[in-house]
Amino acid sequence: MQRSRWVGVVGFALAFLLVHGLLWWLATTVPNQPLGDVLITYRRWIEVGRVDHSWVGVDTDWVYPVFAIVPMAAAALGGTAAIGTGWLALMVVLDAVACAFLWRFRASGVRVVWWWLLFLLALGPIALGRIDTVATALALVGVAFVVTRPAVASALFTAAAWTKVWPAALVGVLLLLRRGHRGTVVAGAAVVTGLVVLVDVLYGGAPHLLSFVGEQSDRALQIEAPLATPFMWAAALGVPGAAVYYDREILTFEVSGAGTHAAAALSTPLMALVVLGGVAAALLAVHRGARRAEVGPVLALLFVAALIATNKVGSPQYVGWYAVPVVWGLVAGRPSARRFLPVAIGVLPMAVLTQVIYPGYYDQLLAVEPWIVLVLTVRNLLEVAVLVWAVVVLVRLGPGSSHRRADAGEARSARRDVAGGRMDA
Repeated sequence: MQRSRWVGVVGFALAFLLVHGLLWWLATTVPNQPLGDVLITYRRWIEVGRVDHSWVGVDTDWVYPVFAIVPMAAAALGGTAAIGTGWLALMVVLDAVACAFLWRFRASGVRVVWWWLLFLLALGPIALGRIDTVATALALVGVAFVVTRPAVASALFTAAAWTKVWPAALVGVLLLLRRGHRGTVVAGAAVVTGLVVLVDVLYGGAPHLLSFVGEQSDRALQIEAPLATPFMWAAALGVPGAAVYYDREILTFEVSGAGTHAAAALSTPLMALVVLGGVAAALLAVHRGARRAEVGPVLALLFVAALIATNKVGSPQYVGWYAVPVVWGLVAGRPSARRFLPVAIGVLPMAVLTQVIYPGYYDQLLAVEPWIVLVLTVRNLLEVAVLVWAVVVLVRLGPGSSHRRADAGEARSARRDVAGGRMDA
């Protein structure tokens, strides 16, 4: 038994190194600069901080929460000229740490980390090439503590949120659904937030602490966002006024044309409506008898899917966010794992299509070639489908149906399996 366990560990370690070695190679060799943000933008921020002593998020407004500067600075410890190598090495280490914490969890007899490794391979080099990798790794470690140490999970989710905002939604899930542990959830979030704010204020960054909140408000539709899909087709078909252009202030490609401003303005209220509807559906499901441990990952998936499918920004690295609620669903007990299996399978082609779009043929997307706009359309439809799935499942959870009674015995068994590597059902 011990021998087979070590064989499994070694086999996964080799697969991990192979996949991350391939992603590293792709990030540094393929066209369209999958590591461009690191080599250009992150590097410039660190250089300005070191030379002019003007740090983004502390001395000036910034698009990210202030904690995001920490991994960027860490990647440049060997010098800004080597920031690309430092960044990729740091991302590999963070992914390895996440795998170590998730190693004991299984779904349908298979270790969940194998699914995540396959998902990273499907997503391609962008899985390592953005600050989102840091937030995702922290959040995945947090998932490992949701049941046993909710305060630790909350602290990790909060640290991730101070790196990239979206994991704040996971803290919201814990507050809503970890009845009896809300005090510890608040405490975990408060400790991390207090430390971040304290350090930032001591360095004089108080005026810029929340600058990231308003930095995105004036953006137009980014070309990859689901809401931009009709306008991308208009540009591909030569409709007058519809075109792709580069926003030099935001440093991203956006789409123009009749109706784009209205669609961008619709994004935020639509997102709020979906999120509030999800909260209401989750609370109703619990009131009708659904188990909170099963509702949690579905609500987390709805939040993440809403943040992506209704967003006016559609950056390719956003697809990596799906890993967190999917892993949460797979490790939350046998009934939950069975429920999440279609989503775990469905996000794999979504990730592959994202890699085809970026960095694969991004130049052709900028030229609005119809075939790659079609690929983008299919990918965006899959994102919307995941959101619809989460909504439908939340609405259906709750009644004492026969399948829930059949699952009750398995749920009790799953609770006994925590020590063996399965999260409490």
